[in-house]
Amino acid sequence: MLELGHGFCFEAKQKRILIGDQYYFIDLVFYHRVLKCHVLIDLKMKAVAHENIGQLKTYIHYYKKHILLPGDNPPVAILLVTESDQALVEYAVADSDLQLFVSKYVLELPSTQQLADFIRKELSS
Repeated sequence: MLELGHGFCFEAKQKRILIGDQYYFIDLVFYHRVLKCHVLIDLKMKAVAHENIGQLKTYIHYYKKHILLPGDNPPVAILLVTESDQALVEYAVADSDLQLFVSKYVLELPSTQQLADFIRKELSS
C-alpha cells in the first residue's frame, strides 16, 4: 500500500460486479481522494494479453456507468503483469481515451548481480 503513494483509500479485494448474468472480479479497488477517482487494479501472473486489456476496459465502462458519483473523475485502471509487450499494449489501447496503464512487476527482488548487470547495460546505452 505504501508504494502506491499518498491519497489511496482501499475499497475492495476481489470486488464482485455483475455484468449481464455473469459475475466478474476486480482484483483490487482503491479510491484516490486527491484525484477523486476509482483506481482499478488487475494482477496477472503471466504475460500481457489483449483480452486482459479488454477486460479492464469493460471494468472502466462499468464503473463509469454504475459507480461514478457526481464530482468523481473517470476511473483509472492499472494492469500489472509479469511480462509486458509494449507493441501489443500500444495497439490494444490505441483507440482508447480511457486511463488504462500496463506495467510489469516482479515476484521477487533481483539478485545483486542482476541489478549490477542492468545498471551497466543502462549506462552503456
